[in-house]
Amino acid sequence: MALPYELVLGWRYTRAGRATRRNGFISFISGVSMLGIALGVAALIIVLSVMNGFQKEVRDRMLGVVSHIEIFGPGGGTLADTQRTMAEAKKNPEVIGAAPFVATQSLLARGDDMRGAIVRGIDPALEGQVTDVAATSKAALDRLKPGEFNIVLGIELARAMGVQTGDAVTLIAPGGEMTPAGVVPRLKQMRVAGTFDSGHFEYDSGLVMLNIEDAERIFRLDGPTGVRLKLKDLNKARGVADELTHTLSGDFLVRDWTRQNRTWFTAVQVEKRMMFIILTLIVAVAAFNLVSTLVMTVTDKRADIAILRTLGASPSSIMGIFVVQGAAVGVIGTLVGLLLGLLVAFNIDVIVPALEHLLNASFLPKDVYLINRMPSDPQSGDIVPIAVISLVLSFVATLYPSWRASRVNPAEALRYE
Repeated sequence: MALPYELVLGWRYTRAGRATRRNGFISFISGVSMLGIALGVAALIIVLSVMNGFQKEVRDRMLGVVSHIEIFGPGGGTLADTQRTMAEAKKNPEVIGAAPFVATQSLLARGDDMRGAIVRGIDPALEGQVTDVAATSKAALDRLKPGEFNIVLGIELARAMGVQTGDAVTLIAPGGEMTPAGVVPRLKQMRVAGTFDSGHFEYDSGLVMLNIEDAERIFRLDGPTGVRLKLKDLNKARGVADELTHTLSGDFLVRDWTRQNRTWFTAVQVEKRMMFIILTLIVAVAAFNLVSTLVMTVTDKRADIAILRTLGASPSSIMGIFVVQGAAVGVIGTLVGLLLGLLVAFNIDVIVPALEHLLNASFLPKDVYLINRMPSDPQSGDIVPIAVISLVLSFVATLYPSWRASRVNPAEALRYE
């Protein structure tokens, strides 16, 4: 079947040769528009993929240490019946693991060096059900025997304090003990049983773990302060937390991971939306360069338009020719941008280290950022809207010049030909 002549002519104008200086300049402007669309689309895909990857990487590392859902006792106290609470929580089909814990803040001292730390009392036998760090540091956690008062430090905290496995550190509990001489801080000598490396600098530099029974003795508690849960789908955490609030027997504070880190994730989402809007303006500027390209093309092709009109072409057909020309530039630019953006996004783990080596620089220092490598996670939910917006902007940019072309008067155009 023969193609419509509007499509054939529009494509011919798009790839027109450079027979004259004017045609060459028009082709140059058209190429710049195409390149601008391609670079804008590629930049959008790369930036949003890196932001998605950064969010996913931090979230996964964070959830390797923290749990999907935490259940606390009323008023921050201990749980009255931990086993019953765990059993009731496991009745929810989304819950696949549960473990009790004790959480508090304390000071860790070695010689004159003293640092604040988050102290977490855990049950080594159950910890693997709720966090991934138990699997990567199983040997160290297995040494947390009740009554031995061993402790496991985050690897960055251990480096900062200069301690190794087998060294002694002093745990200073909050509050104190009343004596005739006044309030004396409660101290406990602990033995370092090992370290863990979660890949999340905040936790590696400020979290210590010990056996839950030892924690209860040191902090003088009569039971765990909460229960941690792991879910099949971490994205359902908020809904499951709301369900547990109504199904658990007792007055509990149920908190999911999205609420624990709400500020950070909200900031990432706002930044992602703003970057999308800003980078879309790049595509818009490139797309509307098509207006100048088509206006010059219409001026250059006035005689051709007049001849087509005298041969019976309708104004809508003339308009269609130039819409095809502009849309072709937009489609090609969008496709090139998609290919370039996806190529970079899927190989960012190779490209960035090569640039760091070439420039002798580190883009993500580990002591500043939560992660030390550039992640990337291209998602169709971002890529498809980018392509659609680019194509729509390109199409809209062709409408006015094409309409002007359809309004050309054949007699006026051929007067001086």
